Amino acid sequence: MNDMLVPGYGGGSLADLPDALLAALGVRAPEPDMASPPGAAGASDPASLPGAAGGGPLVLEPADRVCLFLVDGLGAELLRAHAETAPFLSGLAGRTLTAGFPATTVTSLCSLGTGLTPGEHGMLGLTLAVPGTGHLFNCLRWTLPDGLTMDPELWQPAPTVYQRATRAGLDAVYVAPAEFEGTGLTQAVYRGVRYVAADTVDDRVARVHESMRQGAAHVTVYYGDLDAAGHMTGWGSEEWLRQLAVVDDMAQRLAEGLPPGSALYVTADHGMVNATEKIDAESVPELTEGVALLGGEARARHVYAEPGAARDVLEAWRETLRGKAWVVSRREAVESGWFGPRVRDAWLGRIGDVVAVPYADLAIIAPTHHRIEALFTGYHGSMTAAEQHVPLLQART
Repeated sequence: MNDMLVPGYGGGSLADLPDALLAALGVRAPEPDMASPPGAAGASDPASLPGAAGGGPLVLEPADRVCLFLVDGLGAELLRAHAETAPFLSGLAGRTLTAGFPATTVTSLCSLGTGLTPGEHGMLGLTLAVPGTGHLFNCLRWTLPDGLTMDPELWQPAPTVYQRATRAGLDAVYVAPAEFEGTGLTQAVYRGVRYVAADTVDDRVARVHESMRQGAAHVTVYYGDLDAAGHMTGWGSEEWLRQLAVVDDMAQRLAEGLPPGSALYVTADHGMVNATEKIDAESVPELTEGVALLGGEARARHVYAEPGAARDVLEAWRETLRGKAWVVSRREAVESGWFGPRVRDAWLGRIGDVVAVPYADLAIIAPTHHRIEALFTGYHGSMTAAEQHVPLLQART
C-alpha cells in the first residue's frame, strides 16, 4: 500500500505559501480568525482515519520582488526520482509542502490564490455537485450541463491574495497561456492580477523578466505541459522526461534574468501516480446502485447518493474497494480534517455523501462521462506522498 500523507494544514501546505510570499514582500497578513465561524464544521481525528497535522508558520526571507514558478504536476517525489534530468532544480535549496486534498489543480490553485484551505475556499474537487440542482459542475473547465452558467464570485467568494497585493501597491501579475485569460477558473482564483498572455516558454520568460524589472512585483508564471505529458504517457515516460528538462531550463532562465533583490520560488499543485489498475465505476453494479451523481475524479471520488441511500452506498463502495481505497462518509472526511481544520456549512453539500480515495495505484474511472480521463496513464488527487508532496525551491539574486 502506498504511504498515506494527509495534508498538514499549518506551515507545511500550499495554503500557507501565499501569506508567506506576501510577508516576504512586506505585506502583513490579515488578523487570523481564531474562532470557527458560525456554521463551520470543526475537526476531530478518529484513530481509524487519516487526520490533519499541524505545524509552525511558513517563513520566507524578505525580497523586493517575488516570482512564483508554478509547474503543474511537478511532484517532489517525482523530481527526486529523476534529479539527473533537472540538475538546476535539484541543486536549489528548498523544502517540501503538501498540496492539500484533493491533490488536484483546481483545489491547489484556489489554495494558492486565497491562502485558504479547501474547506474554507470551497473548491473541493474537480467535479462537484451544485447542491439542490442535480447537476455536476466541472470546476476546471467551468462548465455545467444544459447551457447553465456559474458566477465565479458566487462559487468562490473569498478575496484573493492578488487583490491584497494590489491594494498594498504591488504589481500582481499572472503570466500564462492566452487560452486561460478570462475563464471562470481564472476569475475565481486569480481575481486582482494583471493577466499577461504568453504562450511559448520564451515569451513567458521574457514577460516575467519585464514585469520584475518594473518595480515591486508579485509575479506568478504557469507551465502545464509536464502534467499533460504525465496524464497521457505516465510520469517517468520519455515525453514526461522531455518536459521535465524543459521545466528545468525554464527555471534556470527565469532565475538568471531576475533583477537584484529578487526571489524565485518553484512549486507545484500536485504530484502524480501511474495507474496499474482501473475500475469502471459505471459498469460495476455495486458501485452504481443508489448513486445519483459520480463526481470528483479518478483518485478522489465524490459519490452523491440517492435520497435515503447514503449508508448502503457507503457500505457497497467500502466492500468493493476494500484493500485499495479509503472510503468514508462525508462526516468522517470533514471531521478527520481532510479538507482542512474546518469546512464552511455552505460547502458541505459539495462534498459527496461518500468520498472514495485510492491508496493503491488504482484509478476509479467513468468512461461514459469522462472518456479522455479514462484513457490516462498518470493520475492524481489522493493522499499518497507521490501525489501530495510538492517542492518549494528557491533562487535569489
